[in-house]
Amino acid sequence: MAATAWLWVEVPVRVDWPAVAAQCAWAGEQARAFLVVPAVRLLVLLSLAMTVMILLEKLFVAAVCYAAKAFGHRPESRYQWRPIAASACKTGGDDEEDGIVVVGSAAFPVVLVQIPMYNEREVYKVSIGAACALEWPSDRMVIQVLDDSTDPVVKDLVKIECQRWKSKGVNIRYEVRQNRKGYKAGALKEGLMRDYVRECEFIAMFDADFQPESDFLLRTVPFLVHNPDIALVQTRWKFVNSDECLLTRFQEMSLDYHFKFEQEAGSIVYSFFGFNGTAGVWRISAINDAGGWKERTTVEDMDLAVRTALLGLKFVYVGAVKVKSELPSTFKAYRFQQHRWSCGPANLFKKVLVEILHNKKVSFWCKLHLLYDFFFVGKITAHTVTFIYYCFAIPVSVFFPEIQIPLWCVVYVPTVITLCKALGSPSSFHLVILWVLFDNVMSLHRIKATITGLLDARRVNEWVVTEKLGDANKTEPAVEGLNDVQVIDVELSTPLVPKLEKRRTRLWDKYNCSEIFVGTCIIICGCYDVLYANKGYYIYLFIQGLAFLVIGFEYIGTRPPNTE
Repeated sequence: MAATAWLWVEVPVRVDWPAVAAQCAWAGEQARAFLVVPAVRLLVLLSLAMTVMILLEKLFVAAVCYAAKAFGHRPESRYQWRPIAASACKTGGDDEEDGIVVVGSAAFPVVLVQIPMYNEREVYKVSIGAACALEWPSDRMVIQVLDDSTDPVVKDLVKIECQRWKSKGVNIRYEVRQNRKGYKAGALKEGLMRDYVRECEFIAMFDADFQPESDFLLRTVPFLVHNPDIALVQTRWKFVNSDECLLTRFQEMSLDYHFKFEQEAGSIVYSFFGFNGTAGVWRISAINDAGGWKERTTVEDMDLAVRTALLGLKFVYVGAVKVKSELPSTFKAYRFQQHRWSCGPANLFKKVLVEILHNKKVSFWCKLHLLYDFFFVGKITAHTVTFIYYCFAIPVSVFFPEIQIPLWCVVYVPTVITLCKALGSPSSFHLVILWVLFDNVMSLHRIKATITGLLDARRVNEWVVTEKLGDANKTEPAVEGLNDVQVIDVELSTPLVPKLEKRRTRLWDKYNCSEIFVGTCIIICGCYDVLYANKGYYIYLFIQGLAFLVIGFEYIGTRPPNTE
């Protein structure tokens, strides 16, 4: 030890800190020039390419829909459609005067109406009542309530409601199962295994918050009866609480574009689109031929639609038929819903890719549409490029003078895409800027969900039932005779669906920290642009960063009812 200390004293080690700093600066410049800048430039180029893909898709969809509208191209003109008339037969004699004409319902096919439920106290009466009020011969319709509720009080309420309608002559069946395996897909699959379903030819599906009009079956089933090659009739959603808050208004704008343009164009050009999981009528034989309901993803409706399309069968969208439903009005419920809607399609794309490529029953163009337009552009690119380009590439580019994004890519292309999407809700055009900012914030969750689906990560099969606050009950369903039977309701002091209580003592439980972090970073980029870069992006960066912070601190949507 003494010798070592002596050597250290005799031969002191001196560090030339200025030289070290210069070497580090040089290494940093090299990494910046040969790694960081090329990576960011490549990311920008990829983002621009994907943005152009989305632009072309939006322009094509708009052109198809407006051309169809101009030429009066309606579903009834493309396919055979005529009302189903009751059959009549003559008995009691050969002469017309002697015989008795008997009008029957044999001409009407037997239809199964399925309503899957899970702790739906706020909406169960409305959905069951609307289904029981459907205009269809009572001996040709079976209503099946699939109750997966875990709360015994809810199960009793739903069962009593079914018994009430059954006592009024409605053919309604209340079905429960021992476990929730497969969630909604598992319930629908088990519902089709009942013996009485064998007599049914078609199946109408409604989620628990959906209220079909009484003539729903009369307007949709004829498409299936007169066109054997049609497997699905999808109708449009109409929202009863769209004006409740900005969150529901933004959802209405997005979904109106989806139905009015995306579903319409898919029906016209390809006779294919993604089944929305509710407010649709299926041919039961098509479901069986496609392999039935599968539980491999959280988008069992899209899975069934893709497998049915690979059989060469057609889908038709009937936008004139609208079904009332409820939008999630809390940000937490909407965020969980968007996770499922983004993660599921990405995971399904991974699982059906080989199946689509090896399919021999459909044409090359059908496969191309499924792989490129439906999945890659619509479910992968659209859910990832928004965050990558508008919330990362553009903000980060202010730190690199070498990276110059053309004006048409920053202003013109996004503007055209936004205007195309705004066509779905002309009455909400004044909210377009706020809608775009909100959609950019939600892209953070969509890209995480999409990556989760592609990688089969931990939350890939997460299924959280969208919370319903009973807003649909604000509108009275068109049901007659609801007051004929006295029903004893139950008032509960605690919620039937247990809600996760937030621990207000912890910051990361009280607020959405990911949004706050991203918003802070974007605002920092805006400050750097003002002080040094002078690229002119700061106005957008400040507004977008503020949007992230507003949602991060949960100043959007409604608050769940106070149950304490």
